[in-house]
Amino acid sequence: MTPDTAAPPTATYRLQLQPGFPFRAAERAVPHLAALGVSHLHLSPVLEAVPGSRHGYDVTDHSAVRAELGGEEGLRALARTARAHGLGLILDIVPNHMAVPASVRLNGPLWRVLRDGPASPYARWFDIDWSEHGGKVLLPVLAGRLGDELAHFRVEHGTTEGGGNGGGDRDVLRYRDHVLPLRPGSERLPLPELLDAQWYRPAWWRLARTELNYRRFFTVNQLIAVRVEDPEVFDATHAKVVQLLREGVLDGLRVDHPDGLADPAGYLRRLAEATEGRWTVVEKILSGDERLPAGWPVAGTTGYDALRHLDGLFVDPAGAAELGARYRAFTGLPPDRGGDWPATQRRAAYKVITHELAAEVERLVRTAGRVCETSLPLRDHAPWALRTALREILVRLPVYRPYAVPGKPVTPVDATLLDQAAQGARAAFAVPEEALVVETVRDAALGRLGAGPEHRDFCARFAQTASALRAKSVEDTAFYRHAPLLSATEVGGVPDRPSVAPADFHAYCARIQRDWPATGTVLSTHDTKRSADLRARIAALSEFPHRWGELMDRVADGSADGGVPGDAAPDRHVAWLAWQSVFGLGTPDPERLAPALLKSVREAGLRTTWTEPDAAYEAAVEAYAHAGPCGPAHAELGPLEEALAPAVRANTLGAALLHLTMPGVPEVYMGTERLRTALVDPDNRRVPDFPGAGDTGLSAEKLRLTGTALRLRRAHPEWFGADGSYTPLTALGPAAGHCVAFVRSGAAVSVATRLRGRLAEAGGWRGTALELPGGGRWRELLTDRAVTGRVGLAELLDGWPVALLVRD
Repeated sequence: MTPDTAAPPTATYRLQLQPGFPFRAAERAVPHLAALGVSHLHLSPVLEAVPGSRHGYDVTDHSAVRAELGGEEGLRALARTARAHGLGLILDIVPNHMAVPASVRLNGPLWRVLRDGPASPYARWFDIDWSEHGGKVLLPVLAGRLGDELAHFRVEHGTTEGGGNGGGDRDVLRYRDHVLPLRPGSERLPLPELLDAQWYRPAWWRLARTELNYRRFFTVNQLIAVRVEDPEVFDATHAKVVQLLREGVLDGLRVDHPDGLADPAGYLRRLAEATEGRWTVVEKILSGDERLPAGWPVAGTTGYDALRHLDGLFVDPAGAAELGARYRAFTGLPPDRGGDWPATQRRAAYKVITHELAAEVERLVRTAGRVCETSLPLRDHAPWALRTALREILVRLPVYRPYAVPGKPVTPVDATLLDQAAQGARAAFAVPEEALVVETVRDAALGRLGAGPEHRDFCARFAQTASALRAKSVEDTAFYRHAPLLSATEVGGVPDRPSVAPADFHAYCARIQRDWPATGTVLSTHDTKRSADLRARIAALSEFPHRWGELMDRVADGSADGGVPGDAAPDRHVAWLAWQSVFGLGTPDPERLAPALLKSVREAGLRTTWTEPDAAYEAAVEAYAHAGPCGPAHAELGPLEEALAPAVRANTLGAALLHLTMPGVPEVYMGTERLRTALVDPDNRRVPDFPGAGDTGLSAEKLRLTGTALRLRRAHPEWFGADGSYTPLTALGPAAGHCVAFVRSGAAVSVATRLRGRLAEAGGWRGTALELPGGGRWRELLTDRAVTGRVGLAELLDGWPVALLVRD
């Protein structure tokens, strides 16, 4: 059986490749994955990356497949094995950035730029502002100020050490473990003159926040942005991937972080042409009610929008509100430091835009000043005013970015987005005449002021900075400060509106089937902060908020079994976070909890940060991970675990079934065909056992459900694909709101129980029934039972909280 390379996948399975799980190990998993029922393996990035990288997003060479994974022959061998089992390959690609490795020689294009400066043919590859620092690239790699680090520099003559593709340079500059090129002719200069003679400026790493003059990925100095909008750069960075597609090694692509690109739509058009329209999805995070731009030539997103709708089905709105009230009372957090979501999000945005992204804002201020100099009516806006207007507009954007391009019509969506942000930004100015700068910044961001180089530069960088701000302030800061219900603080989530009504879920599915039938859908990824099964457990707390509140009160006053006093936690927020995380894990595992807690408090940035750590506070957090919910008091979770078990089971299986049968192309993240509770990376990137053994209980049920649904999709792509249909089914009776059901193409029906705990409190199904469409006899695949006509949900869901039926 050979996969049809022109057809979209019926389902994908994500493999997180790394040196400890190379192509050969993936080959050994192929028989299990083929039997599971997926049509394609989805591989994490496979091009050359920083040695030892466990993710591959730090690309160093676009022309070669990573040797640590088995090289190109290893990839081709995996493709052959996959095809022999009827599977194709989808590849994750990284167009936005490359690595700045310690040995820069590993990144050949960057090595040549640092050696030869702006005259290098590779200077066009990277997003560098050569007008700053005397025409040098600031390299923030020093452990201290330059004067304190001079003793650690040395010039090595005649060396070829460093590997990579950095040319034939035999003289290099070494600083600790960093290897840097030397400008030709500078090799024999004394060290001070030699350093001044380079096209780069080695600097204290702390200067990056305000002085960096190359665009990076978010705030990661070790990832330098690539100008893939340049056709020559696009061709060079995509040649190997395009070759592998055309030779049938690969069948489709996942595009990482398109919002980081200068012109995502233009890039995707060029990509579609180069790949001859192969199935491609983009990691576009849709915020709230945002829609994917209709003109993008892709199959859809990677699926975080589906994740939010699926998760929301299993959250009780009233219970979530009560948890929020209990969280505020328990922690005592001020509204803008975790107590209230909108206030917390806004404060986090101000913090990021004024600190972590200060260098990006200053570059925008300089560019805006040059734009204003091109036109007499635009002059006399002071830098402080431009800076203020930029910050105030950026923090008010409710989505990742606009997509305006100078010289092209502004879409109504982008116009409305910037107009609304500008309205609020004016309040930051006391003088009305000075507030006019807001309109200038807004129009420049929309590309309305002209189409010259500076205008294009500002428009692109404004959008790129907006996307970095959104990611850092929401996902990487505010989500860690606001924690009433941890399952709601997920990529693309809306923490103050965590619940999704069945009608809204059906409306979403109908729209996806109509507009993006081959889009990706996910429940767990390598980037989710918590796996789907862990979130399913935490979501069940929304049905029992009083039980959770009582537990936290006992923890706080020291009356919990095991006698852990309230002051053992470094603060109440950490206590809430730790206990909810351990309940989600389902096991007291301090070795996994402690790193996740430390990451949470560092990202939150309230008491400690990655760059300004509070050692005493972090030691207290780590100690609490061991002595708190993972200590003797863990026994307190036993009664709660028992009470919530039916709801947890219904959430886990319900989310899995709906995900695998709803519109779109479902992706199963590695290991999640079974029960898998995982915290934030690196915990969620642990390699599972393939094929695994000894599944029992809920894990065995999930495996059976996953395989049954995937094999049905693969056997009947016409039911679930673009030519199929999606129709909601409404239950009849007093408990109808606890049933989510739909029919695909009149041939397959999915039924799931939602809010199982509330259902039991109300007395069960109480005669609520479901009318199966079209008459005739149906077969329930999980129990192999025959069903006809109108069926009572108590009967249909006896034994399993879900049902998957096909016409018999």
